[in-house]
Amino acid sequence: MTTTRQTDVSPSPNGVNALCPASPYVIGLKELLISGHGKKLGGCEVGDLKVELQSSSDSLWILIRRPGSGGIACRAAFLPVPFECSMKKTPSAEAMEISIDSALGHHAVKLDTGGDALEHVRITTTLTPAIPMLVPFLPRDLYPLDAEDDPLGAEGHVEAAQRGLNSGVLYFQITNPAFGNVLYFQNLTAMNGYYTATATSPDGAVGGRWPELGYLPPSPTQSGTPPSKPLDVGVEVTLSDAILVFRHHSPPHERESARQFLQMLGEAYKQIVLPHTEYRDWVDRAERTLIDLDQAPEATIEHYGHRYVHPYTASEYPDSMVQMSVLAAVFDWGCWRGEPHPLEAELRAGLKRFYDPELKALRRYLPNVGDEKDADAVDSWYLYHPMLNLARMALAGDKPSETLFLQCIDFSIEAARHFDYKWPIQYKVTDFTVITATANDDRGQTDVGGLYAYVMVQAHDLTADPRFLDEAKAALNAAMGIRFNLNYQANLTAWGAAACMRLYRITNDVIYAEQSYVYLASFFHNCEIWESELEHAVHYKNFLGVTCLQDAPYMAIYECFDAFTAFEHYLDDSGPGLDPAVRMLVAEYCKYALDRAWYYYPDALPAEILATKNRNGHIDRKLSFPLEDLYPDGQSPGQVGQEIYGAGAALVFATRSFHTIKDAPFKLFCDHFIRGKERIGDRSLSIVLDGGETCVAALNFVREKRRTLPTIKVATAGGDVLRGHTHGDDRVVFDVPANGRLIITWHDDKEST
Repeated sequence: MTTTRQTDVSPSPNGVNALCPASPYVIGLKELLISGHGKKLGGCEVGDLKVELQSSSDSLWILIRRPGSGGIACRAAFLPVPFECSMKKTPSAEAMEISIDSALGHHAVKLDTGGDALEHVRITTTLTPAIPMLVPFLPRDLYPLDAEDDPLGAEGHVEAAQRGLNSGVLYFQITNPAFGNVLYFQNLTAMNGYYTATATSPDGAVGGRWPELGYLPPSPTQSGTPPSKPLDVGVEVTLSDAILVFRHHSPPHERESARQFLQMLGEAYKQIVLPHTEYRDWVDRAERTLIDLDQAPEATIEHYGHRYVHPYTASEYPDSMVQMSVLAAVFDWGCWRGEPHPLEAELRAGLKRFYDPELKALRRYLPNVGDEKDADAVDSWYLYHPMLNLARMALAGDKPSETLFLQCIDFSIEAARHFDYKWPIQYKVTDFTVITATANDDRGQTDVGGLYAYVMVQAHDLTADPRFLDEAKAALNAAMGIRFNLNYQANLTAWGAAACMRLYRITNDVIYAEQSYVYLASFFHNCEIWESELEHAVHYKNFLGVTCLQDAPYMAIYECFDAFTAFEHYLDDSGPGLDPAVRMLVAEYCKYALDRAWYYYPDALPAEILATKNRNGHIDRKLSFPLEDLYPDGQSPGQVGQEIYGAGAALVFATRSFHTIKDAPFKLFCDHFIRGKERIGDRSLSIVLDGGETCVAALNFVREKRRTLPTIKVATAGGDVLRGHTHGDDRVVFDVPANGRLIITWHDDKEST
């Protein structure tokens, strides 16, 4: 697997001294601040922070200090030529604008500040070149300062930096002096024009080596004959759009560090312009998927007289994780429709062939798997994920699933104890011999303990046996201390968060609620909180997508919809005590998943951008099965293959986002989970949403077949009537507050005349 680039992030050495390695840019900043030769242009205050603007011979600096406690220096613009700098009047005391003119062209720097909740500063820099401008190099922009303004004197450490093409985030602490926590967020969306013009990408661009941190604008690879990709004359491009969020006190442990990271990330999230989402007809997509599952010869294969799902189109051997994933989604569909789909019984019938009565466990492969596969090999998470889906069905009242689940439970515990709750990548299921111990970064499957813990709390919910809670605690406790390295595979990390919250609800031990933030911080650290326009990425969406593995270059559909399912359970168990920023980020991930996931389906993409060489199977645009892989850098989608085992995505999204209202001529589609729903009259309904307090949800009324949409009124609990927008005769959409109670009423037009 191709790995992504992570910036080299090194903490400050203990006992910083004059021999500490430093670049010319660090030395230059130190000399500027110690000598006092910078030209002061202005300043303002943000809470307890003092902001000062200074110009030097080659840069515009924004200094953010807390008196007596150090601060940071931000390079807002780098100009290795003489320049003229002037302040512009702004209508707000919380904003400043600086105009810079030079032989390079015109730089405009805008500074926005706020401090009602968390103190934050946003620095946006644009350039309108005066000549066709090549960009061989631009330096980083962020330097910690001690109380004497010395960047070599500040001590601290970096908790998290950008991984590959995930969010341009840097999370660090300045501990001496005690300046506190800083989250630096680059709004990479704003720089798409720069990346396109220079043919670059921001892969691992945010990070650095202490004390030289922040954003390293990507530039073409320099060689004997470097590429000629200039910025165009007269075309304004954004060079940087940095948002900094501050906390004055460093956290005492990883749980509080994770909570503060999520709070600060949430504050940065509220500052950016969010992409528009589209209505997606997941019900129609699910119906087409079920037809293809049933009828397409590439989808299933027969063994032992039973029907099994191919992992990819006409490719790979059936396995228990794939079978259970698709079966659970078909089961959910049947519950949602009010009657089982015929495929459910067919897929269920073959499960017994995966069960090994000697081991008392579900094996990965059927007994007749080909010789090119190791019949005894299992990825650590593959042992537990089929059990998770069995338990989900069992908790919905399915007795055969409960029986099979409990038959496997003791072996699952034996495996966990054998590995002391720290699982390798792959092992032999017969004797636990390790086949592959670690991944490329020398870590095992670090978040399998979270998945295992969720299976254990499911077992407790089914049996009330306290030993399962002990197992869940042991697994979650073993993962404590891993911090931002917890994420191995995104959906497993999401289930770990759900396990923590569920265990908190059962035991009332708040440590586990707090530990859920560690899982979520690692999850969102691996999210792409930006919209890429690189290469083929202009044809699909990646905003808030998560890379499937910690070192993977792509987003994957299975991790996308399985994390969506886990977050539904997380929010179910969270309650009013959940941190508002956490609630917002989780809800927003799910909202954007419902839109973004549509582009995994090959018929939603231009045929010419699809990969022509596939690692597994082939791509058939006529089949309603998703591709495994979409790339933020715009590589051809579908290189890994077209997933049959991702077929459950459409069914999961449909059954969570569409709601049938008895006797009403419409279905509700909402891109947030509806937490409460009450029929308060023949033609009135009350619903409750609990997304982000400042966010917006899309509430759609979708006409049922052979019915006519009535006149619909939507009002908030406070009585504000919201305006709807019609989309033909089939749909009306209301943009509603994502948090709070809504009252819905409807009547036929003829009744009001």
